[in-house]
Amino acid sequence: MDKAKPFSIPKREVWEAFKRVKANQGAAGVDGQSIADFEANLAGNLYKLWNRLSSGSYFPPPVRRVDIPKANGGTRPLGIPTVADRIAQEVVRRFLEPILEPVFHDDSYGYRPGKSAIDAVGQARERCWRFDWVLDLDIKGYFDTIPHEALMARVEAKVSDGRVLDLIRGWLTADILKGLERWTPRLGSPQGSVVSPLLANIYLDLLDALMAERGYRMVRYADDFVILCRTREEADAALDLVRYWVRDNGLTLHPSKTHVGDCRQPGQGFEFLGYRFEACLRLVRKKSLDKLKDSIRAKTGRNRGDSLACVVADLNRVLRGWFGYFKQARPSTFEALDKMIRRRLRSLLMKQNKLSHFGFGHSLHRRWPNAYFANAGLFALHTAWQIARRSR
Repeated sequence: MDKAKPFSIPKREVWEAFKRVKANQGAAGVDGQSIADFEANLAGNLYKLWNRLSSGSYFPPPVRRVDIPKANGGTRPLGIPTVADRIAQEVVRRFLEPILEPVFHDDSYGYRPGKSAIDAVGQARERCWRFDWVLDLDIKGYFDTIPHEALMARVEAKVSDGRVLDLIRGWLTADILKGLERWTPRLGSPQGSVVSPLLANIYLDLLDALMAERGYRMVRYADDFVILCRTREEADAALDLVRYWVRDNGLTLHPSKTHVGDCRQPGQGFEFLGYRFEACLRLVRKKSLDKLKDSIRAKTGRNRGDSLACVVADLNRVLRGWFGYFKQARPSTFEALDKMIRRRLRSLLMKQNKLSHFGFGHSLHRRWPNAYFANAGLFALHTAWQIARRSR
């Protein structure tokens, strides 16, 4: 591949980068400056940033580290750059993406323009119909363990501009601040960084190429990937190949998230990007379903004093987005969720109307039938599935 052309920054690129950063929102970094604060002197701040980037005098500031709770009770580290640094990273990302995208493998779906998690799920579904055995893998702490020198070697093979390379090195080694602690990372590219997903894809691109060269059908979304195989022996051989590659490249497979299974058998399927594939069915993963149910419960508590219209509007924002991603799951999932939601809304209405279940429980459906909630504008998941099915 030809190396990148020299780094040149038109002023409009900084403006476009700011618009992207603003759309994504995000918290303030170590300087405490919010997006609104930055925007208060937008022209001056953007000019200052453009001038420093163009002259080569920009140096990445430290990154604020926070721990985000995970569903399993653990935490996930998240790096929060300053607003100005996020804009600078977006400028570099926009510069590099058109150069790198044409050489990335088609089986890589994470953080790429024109591709999405939905596309990756669809490809996995199509392939598990044709290939019975699956190798399900996850790289442990991938973003926090990428070796800097090996990563920079792969970046340097594609990018020749010294200013871009210096910026990337600066982002990889920028100090991390967490409370009163401060340290310089020796590994990794922090999640939350604008440029990290692109760097992560650069590092795993060699794995994509290796698996394709050996004839394996892989679907990868960042560090979460599956390999579909015809036989158990082929899947075991693929696992050995990945293990050697991961070890030789300074990474580690997650022991509890790496397994070989037969897609046709109950209990031997695999989970991928929120879905579970098992016995020729595509289901919603239990953790994904439980997370939605917890959100529904939080929004429909009996002591909530808001009007039904307010509660429905709050629910719809969650339900529409969730259905947009999981609409290809089994229809029985949507029917069960619709029943749960209406049951909780009836309970809420009983409390607001000072009614007790004693004497009213048997008549709740007549007092507030399904049509009542439809007329109130409640988004019905099963109805949405039926409409989507007819439009295919």
